[in-house]
Amino acid sequence: MFIDHAKIKAKAGNGGDGCISFRREKFAPKGGPDGGDGGKGGDIIAVGDANVNTLLDYRFNKTYKAENGKPGSGARKAGAGGTSIYLRLPLGTEVFLIDEDGKKKLCDITIPGEEVILSKGGRGGKGNCHFVNSINQAPRTATPGRKTSEAEFEFVLKLMADVGLVGFPNAGKSTLLSVVSSARPKIADYEFTTLEPMLGVVGVSDYQSFAMADIPGIIAGAHVGKGLGIQFLQHIQRTSVLLFLIDINAADPVEAYRTLRAELFLYDAFMDKKPHLIAISKLDTLSDDEREDKIQKVIALFKEQTKEEALPISSVSGYNIDELKYKLFSIIQQT
Repeated sequence: MFIDHAKIKAKAGNGGDGCISFRREKFAPKGGPDGGDGGKGGDIIAVGDANVNTLLDYRFNKTYKAENGKPGSGARKAGAGGTSIYLRLPLGTEVFLIDEDGKKKLCDITIPGEEVILSKGGRGGKGNCHFVNSINQAPRTATPGRKTSEAEFEFVLKLMADVGLVGFPNAGKSTLLSVVSSARPKIADYEFTTLEPMLGVVGVSDYQSFAMADIPGIIAGAHVGKGLGIQFLQHIQRTSVLLFLIDINAADPVEAYRTLRAELFLYDAFMDKKPHLIAISKLDTLSDDEREDKIQKVIALFKEQTKEEALPISSVSGYNIDELKYKLFSIIQQT
């Protein structure tokens, strides 16, 4: 199951207490202080893991607690440090701290193996050997380890892909992804077949490929949450290139394209500046008699009204699919 949002509570370990102790060897019955320091508490650490692709684990396990540091002991022995908790997160995860002041972004996990300390373990207390002075040669003073408090964190996963598929429901995005990659999204002839994002690797040659993300269809008003739009739109924020898939059977293909662009802009103005390609899909749904005429009309409309080229494709027949892959790879190389 693909889960892209989760909230957890986590507590770093308390520091161990410092020790009050005095040397008691056979020939030094009244030896000096030798209390050791307490150990440091374990940290809460976020780790980027390329083998994890969902936040599912954090939906069911919502509480994490690192180990406390051990107290110090005699002979100036320091207590052992507490074991840290490592939260393995998918690449593309944003981490937020939630407190009484609201929500603050802490980090963005994008590199495999990247580690970020979300909550530091408590510092260990000082043993009484640190408090000797000219006046007090046998201090009975030690400091306690620092106590930590529980914190709440929010994880938001945004898929990292080279190309993001953008289109209305039932525009043929899932079919295209299944044709150009080994991904196997659910495909059916009704809207909102895709209810969660999916990644596929598109091969261009033996040594060249790129990642493509298929997100559920966007509808008008998606930028304010209609049709779960906000949850869907977040996944194309990180993509380098946008592929707009427009159904050739749309009442007004150009207007459909403009609506999609507007929804992206209203959600995040930066996405309007991303390089993109327009593909006219579902040519196979037209009869042989009307196909060529319809294609030329739609291409002419895009050139006239948007000054942009539109590439006609058919995922079912494979028409122009190789050209689409090469064009997308070329754009990626230039970004």
